[in-house]
Amino acid sequence: MDNFYKKILDNNKEWVESNLAKDPNYFKDLSSGQNPPLLWIGCSDSRVPANEITGTRSGEVFVHRNIANLVVHTDINMLSVLDYAVNALKVKHVLVCGHYGCGGVKAAMGNDSIGIIDNWIRNIKDVYRVNKDELNEIENENDKFNRLVELNVKEQVFNLAKTSIVQNAWNNGQELYLHGWVYGLNSGYVTDLNVNFSCNKDLDSMFKLNF
Repeated sequence: MDNFYKKILDNNKEWVESNLAKDPNYFKDLSSGQNPPLLWIGCSDSRVPANEITGTRSGEVFVHRNIANLVVHTDINMLSVLDYAVNALKVKHVLVCGHYGCGGVKAAMGNDSIGIIDNWIRNIKDVYRVNKDELNEIENENDKFNRLVELNVKEQVFNLAKTSIVQNAWNNGQELYLHGWVYGLNSGYVTDLNVNFSCNKDLDSMFKLNF
């Protein structure tokens, strides 16, 4: 057994003891059920932990993570999480959080084949294609990289708003807000991109569903 594996087992014991010392009912309360107000759709990057960034406790954030925080309409995994969060847990907020320095976005800006992920990050290449006029005007490659990170988050929020899951909730009068953030690895702060939805009125008519 290597040292890292032993360390995380020990960490778990310390974490349990620390929480019980602060609140003897901590785990009893957690085990009684969850009622999180937020679904977090974030990147799989190990440096972007949802609860730590938002200062929330266990039970307050329902989490889905994938490479480059994508919302793909054919991804049954993401759709299952979204459906459960919206229709069972009745979350009030769905937040897409990307981060500057995202490896998935960086890979999408290049042409090197990485493997099966090539098919996944092609979704980001589509974001670049749609916004190529703006992006090609940016000469500094790091600035262009950062801007594509932002544009990718915005596109994923739009993709959320296009889903039948979200639009059906709005049609039923459910209180549901969509948001987009970018997290700064070098600062710890998030940037609110002010791409917010609470109904489908801002969607192009071709994406509005009739129920």
